[in-house]
Amino acid sequence: MGNSYPGEEATAEQILRLASEFRNAAVSLQAHHRKRNPLSLVPCRFAALHAIELYLNARLLLSGSDPKAVRSLQHDFAARTEKALVSGLVLRKRTTHHLSQLTGNREYLVARYGPEMTTTLSQINRLMATLHEVATKVEGLHHSGAPAA
Repeated sequence: MGNSYPGEEATAEQILRLASEFRNAAVSLQAHHRKRNPLSLVPCRFAALHAIELYLNARLLLSGSDPKAVRSLQHDFAARTEKALVSGLVLRKRTTHHLSQLTGNREYLVARYGPEMTTTLSQINRLMATLHEVATKVEGLHHSGAPAA
């Protein structure tokens, strides 16, 4: 492995499989949250956000994006979404708007490091709906053999 960046050699298909595992984890974690305890949903949120990011990464890789260029997007869901849309991914306007809000609200960072800010995060149902749509559309494009843009 040497000095290569983790994931640098991963294929789009491997990234898709990893995204699916994080999606499954998010669903499981959501089922185990404790009512009236927003912090108990943070692991679900983090897994969902990471899955969304991985699905968008897989789409970009499938469409020929350079892995280093994808990595340089860091946790910018808005930029990642914009590039995925240009590559042929079709999402509902509401989902596209939510993905942009994730960046503006810095939800990835809040989920990782900001327990005092959990009230500023998206509603969990909205986040899971976004995850479901992104996963379904990216997997659908991949399995349909849709040409990469």
